[in-house]
Order: sequence, then C-alpha cells, then structure tokens
Amino acid sequence: MAGYLLYTISFCFIVFATALYLTRDYWVHRIPIPDYIYHRLPSTFASDVEGGLTSNDFDLTGNITSGDSRAGLDEQGKREVKKIMRSKRVDFDEARRIFTERRFAKNNIGPDGLPRDPKFVSFS
Repeated sequence: MAGYLLYTISFCFIVFATALYLTRDYWVHRIPIPDYIYHRLPSTFASDVEGGLTSNDFDLTGNITSGDSRAGLDEQGKREVKKIMRSKRVDFDEARRIFTERRFAKNNIGPDGLPRDPKFVSFS
C-alpha cells in the first residue's frame, strides 16, 4: 500500500513539473527575480542594434564600425525603454523621450531641462 502511495505522488510530481516546464513562457515573467542574483555579461552596441535600440536620431552603427569596445547601453535604461516600447506601443525615439522625461521628473527637472527648484537662478 505504501508503495502505491509513493508511486502516485512521484507520478503526480512528474506530471506537474512537466506541465510547469511546458507552460513556462506564460508564467515565468511574473516571478520577481532580484537583480543581484543574476547579471548578464556586458552587452555590446551590436546586440543593442539587434534588439531594436537604435534609430536615425540615435544611431549606434558609428560605434560598431569604429570598433568601440565599451559595454553598450545601460542595462537598467534598456529594460525601462523596452518596457515603455511594449506597453505604450511606441518606437525607440518616443520611448527614449518618455524615459528621459520620467527621469527628469524624478530628479525635479522640467521637461525643458531647467530645474524646478524655486531657488534656481539662471543667467542668460
């Protein structure tokens, strides 16, 4: 009797694990994974271009052709821009503008680039 229970539990576990594996594309993005656990290797400008993070106004091909050895664009910024592109269905330039304006607002800077500090004095 105990043997049947062990086999039944093992079989159910294998079926459940297989179902989770086959449907991982639907649920794995909902699991919060802290950034400190997994770090990708530094990306390159070529992978940024392949990922759609380039345009006529923000051209990365010059960096590639000149053999630039830097790591590429900022990982956190790329994730945020890609999220904006997916959620708002905009192109790279518009998503980059939205990202920059959000970053400005978080740092108390207006959309025109001037600080919102009431004590700010500017001489033109």
